Amino acid sequence: MNYITLNNEEKIPQLGFGVYQISKEETAQAVYEAIKIGYRLIDTAIAYDNEEEVGDGIQRAIKEGLVTREELCITTKLFVHNVVNYEEATKAIHASLTRLKLDYIDIFLLHQPYGDIYGAWRALGLAQKEGKIKSLGISNFDSAKMIEFVKMNDVGIPQINQIEINPWYQREEDIVWHQKYNVQVEAWAPFAEGRQGLFTNPILLKIAQKYKKSVAQIVLRWLIQRNSVVLAKSIRPERMKENFEVFDFCLSDEDMKEITSLDQQQSAFFDHHNPEMVEWFMDRIENLQPGAKRW
Repeated sequence: MNYITLNNEEKIPQLGFGVYQISKEETAQAVYEAIKIGYRLIDTAIAYDNEEEVGDGIQRAIKEGLVTREELCITTKLFVHNVVNYEEATKAIHASLTRLKLDYIDIFLLHQPYGDIYGAWRALGLAQKEGKIKSLGISNFDSAKMIEFVKMNDVGIPQINQIEINPWYQREEDIVWHQKYNVQVEAWAPFAEGRQGLFTNPILLKIAQKYKKSVAQIVLRWLIQRNSVVLAKSIRPERMKENFEVFDFCLSDEDMKEITSLDQQQSAFFDHHNPEMVEWFMDRIENLQPGAKRW
C-alpha cells in the first residue's frame, strides 16, 4: 500500500474502500471483508445511513485480530442538514462517533459546499483540538470555493477535498489549484459507475490487455500515478481483492497520455452549481427535517 502525507503530517492510504450505496444489511460484512483483504482507509458519511454498520465491521475486524485501530483510517462526513449551524454540527460529530463506536475519527469532511460551512468547520476544529478528529477536510468544493474557504476560515487549511475524478472528468486544472494550496485531492466515483461504457472503452481495454489487468485496475492505477487518493467500492470480496491489486505495475507515460485523451471535462453525474441540483439538496433537507426553515 502507498501512503500520502497530508499537510498536517498525518498519513493516509492512497487506496480506500467506500461504502456509498451499500445497503445497511450488507455494510458490516463488506467492511470486514475489505479490512481482511488489506484496505485500511474506510470511507462513509452520515448521508449514507450506514455508519453504525461500518462500526460493526470495524469492531469485528479488530476483535478478530485482523487489524488494530491505529492501523485504520476512518472517514465520515457532515451532510447539509448537519451544517445548519455550529451547534447542529457539534451534535452530529458526537453522534457519528457513537454510531461508528470509535473514540476518534481519522478524517471528518464537510460533505457539500452548502449551509453554514464556517460554523460547522469551527465545530470540527474544536473536536480536532479535543482529540476526537485527526484530520479535517471538505468534499465537492470546486477550486474557487476551496480557495475562498482556505483564505476565509479561522480554523486552518483543509487536509483533503474529496471530489469526482474519473477518466471522463479528470479535473486537471483543479488538481493544479489544490497542489498550490497543499490540499490533497481524493477521488470519488473513479469508475463513473460504469457510465458511458467505461468498462468497454477501447482505449482502456487495450491498456488493460497490455498489462493483463482489468479496466478497473487500470483506472485505479492511473489515479494513483496522478497522486490522488482514490476510493473503490464493491460488496464482492473477489472484486475488492482485484481492486486492491494495483501496486504491482506502473502505467507508461504513453498509457497515461492515452487516458488523458478521454477527458470530457464535465461531470458524469451533476454540477454542484446547477440550480436544479442545489434545489434537490435543499428539498432533501426539508424531507429530513419536517417543518425546518430554510437558511
